[in-house]
Amino acid sequence: MLEAILRFYAELNDFLPPALRHRTIRRQFDSPASVKDLIESCGVPHAEVDLVLINGAAADFRSLVAGGDRVAVYPRFRSCDPAPGERLQPVPLAEPRFVLDVHLGRLASYLRLAGLDVAYRNDCTDEELAQVSHEADRILLTRDRELLKRNVITRGYFVRETNPRHQLAEVIRRFDLARRLAPFTRCGRCNGLLGPARKEAVADRLPPRVRSSRDDFLQCSGCGRVYWEGTHVEQIRKFLRLALDEPPPA
Repeated sequence: MLEAILRFYAELNDFLPPALRHRTIRRQFDSPASVKDLIESCGVPHAEVDLVLINGAAADFRSLVAGGDRVAVYPRFRSCDPAPGERLQPVPLAEPRFVLDVHLGRLASYLRLAGLDVAYRNDCTDEELAQVSHEADRILLTRDRELLKRNVITRGYFVRETNPRHQLAEVIRRFDLARRLAPFTRCGRCNGLLGPARKEAVADRLPPRVRSSRDDFLQCSGCGRVYWEGTHVEQIRKFLRLALDEPPPA
């Protein structure tokens, strides 16, 4: 039986049992194993890992771990970057775009209302989500760590929070989105872009009180839904302000 010593850093400890967090872990295995398999056997999805050092040298996910090796595993760095060629995650997207699993429908709506490009269907299978993430180069947001272990996924993030408002704040922080928000430019229902609509063109879709009191409207280029300035707009703006101001969890 072979044994390696692993240490996970920063938020990667979220995936470990409390008794194993922030300490060295001794992992036994029958024969040399890929570092990806060894990391994921501890419960940490490879999509959350950006740098692996084996005995102090940078390694890729295919590198084999032998008995006696020491493995250090790091998440994406915030304040500094690994040397060129060392990081395991792809270069961040110039314009972040996402695909969300079926359990994050409320978060999908919030992100869309904030102006972010979000693909979401409430009937997507795990296989479809993985393919959309891979083929459309979208960041997969999920509460399913097993989904993030699929080989095809290179951009992914496990959403820690369970409350949708807290999830929104978490995603904004994690991907540094505060300066990218453009509220009311996308449809919360289908992700289509919103554009100005003439009142006479949408009059038959408006409640009588809105038709008589409003003149400016937006319409979704995808589903045709009509939007107008109302009390809900200020409520959404307030909601987004609260999300931006929410402190990170202790």
